[in-house]
Amino acid sequence: MKPIPVEFHIGPLLVHTYGIGLAITSWFGYSYLVKRLRSNGQSSEWLTSGFIWIIASAIIGARVVHVIANISFYLQNPVQVPLIWHGGLSSFGGIGGGLVAALFFMHRYRTTTPLLRTADIAAPVMMASWSMGRLLGPQLMYQGGGHPTNAWYGLQYAGQVGYRIPVPIFQSIEDFTVFVILLQLEKVFTSRCYPIGSLVFSGMALWSIERFFDEYLWLAVPRLWDAVEVFSIILFVLSVMGFTYLQIRRRSTGHAISSESEQSSQAIAG
Repeated sequence: MKPIPVEFHIGPLLVHTYGIGLAITSWFGYSYLVKRLRSNGQSSEWLTSGFIWIIASAIIGARVVHVIANISFYLQNPVQVPLIWHGGLSSFGGIGGGLVAALFFMHRYRTTTPLLRTADIAAPVMMASWSMGRLLGPQLMYQGGGHPTNAWYGLQYAGQVGYRIPVPIFQSIEDFTVFVILLQLEKVFTSRCYPIGSLVFSGMALWSIERFFDEYLWLAVPRLWDAVEVFSIILFVLSVMGFTYLQIRRRSTGHAISSESEQSSQAIAG
């Protein structure tokens, strides 16, 4: 299969396919999160007002972390730093950058919802958006494939020689699987009065396992102990610690902290 064009012209205007994919994914994530916030009785004013800034902050954070992680290359090729359509957006940096902006707007609009409650609502949205984004982003960018392969599922990518492991497609399937798991866990945690934060910590743990093995099996050169793998392990450990702490605190107090049962029974937004 021939690689999908990573850019095309509309008259004199050069359009990058990667950018279109990111725009569509961002709008999907925004719409879905607004829907879930409102379905759970939460204000979405902070998100509506800060959406553009949150996305911009996420992209900047993602690029900064990627550049730092590959600083030797970018010191020799500084002109490549702003060329995000050539690839190079760190998921971890994107989360950090977007979170900073989101917290700013939540504070600005005096959102009273506990942060972990908002994170629980957002967790499935993140996984659904990542699933879509992998297909509309990395799959359509320059050098988007993984290691070379002779397997039947190999695809050609712009800027890469031969057939490559279609990592973005595999990641999209993985992310969608985690999304489905989180929706099911949301129902279980709600019915059993788990503490708020349980869902987002579960999602972080599952996603960090996924990212570690994506990098180890299909992307990293050398295979072990690149920055993504290290960050994935750290995130997994922190997620398990956070989830464990919530459950220990729940048992010691005899009830879930601000559990779903203390707020009126609300339909879970899928």
